[in-house]
Amino acid sequence: MTDHDSSAAEQAAPAIRPRVRFAPSPTGYLHVGGARTALFNWLYARKYGGQFLLRIEDTDRQRSTDESTRAIFDGLAWLGLDFDEDVVFQGSNLARHQADVETLLASGAAYRDFTPQAELERQRADAEARKVPFAFDRALADLPAEVVAQKLAAGEPHAVRFRVPEGVTEWYDAVHERIAFPNKDIEDFVILRSDRTPVYNLAVVSDDIAMRITMVMRGDDHISNTPKQILLYRALGATVPEFAHVPMIHGTDGKKLSKRHGATAVGDYQHLGLLPSTMLNFLALLGWSPGDDTEVMRMETLLEKFSLDGLQKKAAIFDPQKLDWMNGQHLSLMPLDDVMPHIYQAFERLGVASRSDLEARDEWFRGLVELLRVRARTVDDIANQSTPYFVEDVMYDADAVSKQWRDANASAEILSATRERLASLNVWDTASMEAALRTLAEELNISGGKIFQPLRVALTGLTVSIGIFDVLLYVGRDRSLARLDNAVRWLKQDIPA
Repeated sequence: MTDHDSSAAEQAAPAIRPRVRFAPSPTGYLHVGGARTALFNWLYARKYGGQFLLRIEDTDRQRSTDESTRAIFDGLAWLGLDFDEDVVFQGSNLARHQADVETLLASGAAYRDFTPQAELERQRADAEARKVPFAFDRALADLPAEVVAQKLAAGEPHAVRFRVPEGVTEWYDAVHERIAFPNKDIEDFVILRSDRTPVYNLAVVSDDIAMRITMVMRGDDHISNTPKQILLYRALGATVPEFAHVPMIHGTDGKKLSKRHGATAVGDYQHLGLLPSTMLNFLALLGWSPGDDTEVMRMETLLEKFSLDGLQKKAAIFDPQKLDWMNGQHLSLMPLDDVMPHIYQAFERLGVASRSDLEARDEWFRGLVELLRVRARTVDDIANQSTPYFVEDVMYDADAVSKQWRDANASAEILSATRERLASLNVWDTASMEAALRTLAEELNISGGKIFQPLRVALTGLTVSIGIFDVLLYVGRDRSLARLDNAVRWLKQDIPA
């Protein structure tokens, strides 16, 4: 259920085709929170035939890196969140940012502030000493025109501040409904630094106007920036876009998601064997609800069900266990053809087999994957569980030995009889193998499990696998018989003379 009620008009398609943007800073990896924001914007644009734009906010030259920019592109590509039009790099728009500031100065919506930095620091220290919040005093900086002209002629450094008008700045937020800020609580904020570089709020508004953005959908940690940005839109004579501030993402402990909760980079999950469809499904449910109990959804369902009225106010909880569960569901339910490209990548990444080798045994391999994927959580699980079907000899897990080969003499006898019965088969198929071994169990007056469990360890080294007759089929006749011989020899080493 949603956290707020929306009118029918708000739930309907927007009056104009939306233009939305994802605007990350290239100062680190693509965080799951950023990916979630990108997804919501992408879904909104694609749902209503609009445009999803990408802007790289690289104005922080010291912290912005090409590596981080590439991580953003790679993360979006892995998730399949394609963007329209050319990428906008904010750092390339400095001239327009400065021109917009000049427009604000010309209209009187902004003024030049020649207050020395040392004086500002003294005022802040004085406020702190008096235990009152620091508030910039416009009267100290808003100088007569002739004084400003003299200072400009002398080349004195200065910032530019926006002149906050009286009144209240409010908007209807698609998530939080009506939000209002008294303007008296917003000091005249800097929009251009003394080095002529724009401050965040000015650069964002300037770029959003130029990109014709109609809806700004972002994390609710930006709510405090919104009144300042709305004032700038109005002062520049631009249409104010709609806003939707989505909830923050917390860990299962209720604290803001961070590295202490595990992997928080989208790229990490790609390399942990998760499917992009799972990540999209999981991210979509972090702060949005389809309005029913549906949890496992592929992209076509997400697009069908997505609407702004499903966005929630409360913080979303990132639960890694649920993510693993959901990935297992996607692995099981996706068409095999959609899963196979990810399987090939995992096998090559983990060094199990090359794609060319796998494609050479395509029918055999696809059959094995079909069996393995129903009990796997990740594609890496499938690759790891497939090891017994690719190696010549298996290593015996210590717990498997102690549990299923506890009596070395009895286990050796059962495996020897099993080997003899399997070797006598003319046809190596599951029906023939099952009939032969169940008959053997009757002859030995033991349950089938007394044969199947020791056999599983001999063939895979483990206590858990796909069905034992499928194991025999996919390991193959010669290799299965050889592993039974090896197991009997290994067991007889532990039998007292």
